[in-house]
Amino acid sequence: MATIYDVARTAGVSPKTVSRVINGDGAVKASTKQKVQKAIADLGYVPSTAARLMRSNKSGLVGLITGAISLSPDRSEASGLPDLFIVQGIQKAMEHSGKTLLIADTGGHSDRVPKLIRTFEEHRVEGIIYVADYHRRVELPTVSDATKLVLANCYDDAGTPCILPHDFQGQYALVRSLIAKGHSRIGYITLTPGHEATTLRTAGYRSALDEAGIAFDPALLMPAGVDASDGAAEEQLLWDAIDRLLSLDRPPTVICFGNDRMAMRAYGILRSRGLSLPDDISVAGYDNYKLITQTLYPTLTSAELPYAAIGIRATELLLSMIEGNAPPTKDPILVSGPVVHGNSVKDLPTPITHLSSIGRTTK
Repeated sequence: MATIYDVARTAGVSPKTVSRVINGDGAVKASTKQKVQKAIADLGYVPSTAARLMRSNKSGLVGLITGAISLSPDRSEASGLPDLFIVQGIQKAMEHSGKTLLIADTGGHSDRVPKLIRTFEEHRVEGIIYVADYHRRVELPTVSDATKLVLANCYDDAGTPCILPHDFQGQYALVRSLIAKGHSRIGYITLTPGHEATTLRTAGYRSALDEAGIAFDPALLMPAGVDASDGAAEEQLLWDAIDRLLSLDRPPTVICFGNDRMAMRAYGILRSRGLSLPDDISVAGYDNYKLITQTLYPTLTSAELPYAAIGIRATELLLSMIEGNAPPTKDPILVSGPVVHGNSVKDLPTPITHLSSIGRTTK
């Protein structure tokens, strides 16, 4: 195996010059640098990571803990979309950082997380990103002062820096866009009650109605998510929720669904009742999962859940913390996404206002 001294002899320079080229920590002429790099390539020299670590006290390693690779089926009911998109965002942001990303998968078992964190710290990673499968609170072991930690799609009670989806804003913007199309009877079939996303999106739904002067009708709000992985139960709950909404004396003109997968199932349920979309009833989803929104007919209007952006922002924050440039904050960083309009929402006629000699009338 070639050594640094072999490279120095082949390039005709000192070992110290070779070290400067490898570590980029000193001025070296371009011609000399080319000789050293050629010698390294010709000899197949591999620099010692351990030696560099001892000198710089920095490993250049970043750890990522996720369950996205194993993608256990029992998580799909809660997440709606795989957290793989967050991981892809992290990988994209890491490309030009000069650091190496180490990925550890939990296999769907959260009790493995403490051991994975310890393993990463034993390998002296400079920072760790933990990615949750859906927006929720987590409890993680304390990391050493030398290791920076950022949470993605989750938060803890300790105030660890975290990046979260702006679920309130997403549903608020979606409902506002429906109101702008003339809808005032807006049904909302939610994910599992008690989940962070459900609570925040319901608040956004109600805020948009209130802002428009539309009274909140609790009969239009209906849960249809289940905690356990039980597709049959969810299908039944979804059918029942749709049936209840359509049986109201004043049924909704549009129904929002907790995610695009739920909306996709609703297409079939609504059509089985003889309804045409969007002529008889409009539909909106959440996530903007393009494999669903762009392949359904009509294409689905959906609020985008910015998974990739969450991953990118988490990486940017972690790298900034490693460099000592991130200001300390315990407030979550919220990431918003746009409303992506498909053809599943019908424009309703708005009241026509006429002026008469005795004042303003509408019909």
